[in-house]
Amino acid sequence: MNYLEPVRETVYLSVGNAAQYRRIMRIFFMEYEKMHFQLYKEDVLALLKEYPECADYSMEQLKLDLESLVGWKNLVPLQDPKRVYTIAEYKNKQFRYTMSDAAVEVERMTVRLENLFMESGDLSMNYFVRIEEALREMEQMNGRSLKEIHEWWRNFQEDFKRLNRNYQDYLREFYSGSSEKILKSVEFVIHKDRFISYLQEFIRQLQSRSLRIERRLLSLSEPFVKEVLDKVVESELAIPHPDSEIQSLRESSLRDSIYGRWDSVLNWFLSTEKRPSESRRVLDITDEIIRKIIQNAALIVQLQNWGISRKDDYKTFMELFRACHSLEDAHKLSAHVFGIQHVRHLKVNTGRSTDAINSSTFEEEPSEYEVKPHTRTYRPRIQKSGFGSKALEKAARRNQYLKGIEEDRDLVMKYVRDNRLDISRITDCISAATREILLRFIAQANLTSSKRGQTEYGQRFRLVRGEGTHTLHCEDGDLVIPAYILEFEGE
Repeated sequence: MNYLEPVRETVYLSVGNAAQYRRIMRIFFMEYEKMHFQLYKEDVLALLKEYPECADYSMEQLKLDLESLVGWKNLVPLQDPKRVYTIAEYKNKQFRYTMSDAAVEVERMTVRLENLFMESGDLSMNYFVRIEEALREMEQMNGRSLKEIHEWWRNFQEDFKRLNRNYQDYLREFYSGSSEKILKSVEFVIHKDRFISYLQEFIRQLQSRSLRIERRLLSLSEPFVKEVLDKVVESELAIPHPDSEIQSLRESSLRDSIYGRWDSVLNWFLSTEKRPSESRRVLDITDEIIRKIIQNAALIVQLQNWGISRKDDYKTFMELFRACHSLEDAHKLSAHVFGIQHVRHLKVNTGRSTDAINSSTFEEEPSEYEVKPHTRTYRPRIQKSGFGSKALEKAARRNQYLKGIEEDRDLVMKYVRDNRLDISRITDCISAATREILLRFIAQANLTSSKRGQTEYGQRFRLVRGEGTHTLHCEDGDLVIPAYILEFEGE
C-alpha cells in the first residue's frame, strides 16, 4: 500500500453535502463511544430526527447517504439474516452498519479539532523528572524481560512526546494573532507578573534538569545504547499480528523508527557544533517572551500616561526654575525633571551657533519653538491684511501695449501707396518685426479661398500674387518670397 495515495475516508469532510454526512458520522461515533458498534438505518434515522434541522429527513435520503459513506469506506455494512422474514426482505438486504477503523480515527480527529481552543499546553517539569528516571532505569536494563523493556520504552516515549507537544502548544500561543492583541491590551498588565514568574520558574527548572539529563546521556556508551534499542525492537516484534505480510515488513521500519526517536531525544538535550539543542532553543524563546511581555507592559503604561495633560506640571516646573537662586540649583532641578528616569529626545529644526558636538546645552543660544495643540478642531490663526489697487499699473501696461501696436502699424503702412502694398517695391533694410507682420498678413490671406484677410487694425485687403520673386533685405538676413501685392479696400 502506498502511503501517499488519496485517503478516501476523509472525502465526506469536504463534499458538497458535507454537513449531512458529518452529522451521520458523528452519530455513529457517539454511539461507538457508548459501545454501540452496530446500528440499523432505522436507528440512525431516529437519532437524526432528534435534530431540528433533520426533521424533514427521509429514509430514501438516508439510504443514499449511507451508500455513499460505504463507498468511501467510512461505514462497513453487515447483512443481518435474523431480521429477514420474507424473500422480499432478504432481497432488500437488511444491513447493520459499523464504522471502519480509519473512520473512527478521522472522526476522533474532527472532535479534537473542534475542541482545540479548549486545550492548552503547559510547562510542567514532571516530564523532565520522569525522563531522567527513565534514563536511570535504562542503565539497569540488563536482565530485564522483553515485556518490561517494552513497557519502559512506551512510557519513556510517551513522556517525551508530551513534553514536546505541551511546550510547543504553550509557547505557540504567544506568537498567534490573538495573543498579540491580548499582550498589548490594558487588562494584560494586571496578569503580567504571573506570566513572568511562571516562565522564570520554568527556565530555572529547565536549566538544572536539562544539565542533569545531558550528563546522564553522555555517560551512556554507544554499544550499550545499541544493545538496549535492539531489545526494544525485539520486544516490538514479539507482539503478534494477523497479517503476515505486514509482519515481514515491520522489522526494518520499526528499527528506523526506534533509532530515529532516540536520536530525537539526543537532539533535544545535547548540542553539537553545527546546531544548538532544542532545550537551548526553548530557553532562548522563553527569554524572548519575557522581554516581549515586559516591553508591551511598559508601552501600555506609557500610552495611558500620554493622554494626561501636562500643562499644569510644566507651569510648576517653570515656576521652580525661576525661583532657583543659582545655576547650581537649576542644574539640580534639571537633573530631577529631565534626568535618566525621564528620558526625552527633543529635536527642533533651528540653526546652531556652533557645529561642535561636545558643546553643552548651556553654551547654546536659546531658541523659541511654537507648540501647536494636537486636536482635530485646531486651525491656525490667519493674519488679516489689506490689498492695494493696481488700476494705475494696469492702465500703464495697456497704454504700453497700444503704443506698441501703433508703432507696428506705422512700420508697415509707410510702404502703402494708393492703397497697395507691393512687396517688390520694398528695397530698404527692414526690421524683424516688420517682416513678421508682413508674413502674418500673407499667411492669413493664403488660408482663405478668396485670398482675403483683415489686419489687426481693421483694414481689409486682398492678396494678389505678382510675377517672379523678390528678396527682402532684413536686419538678420535676406528672405526670398513671391512678389505679393496687398490691395486694401477704402482709404
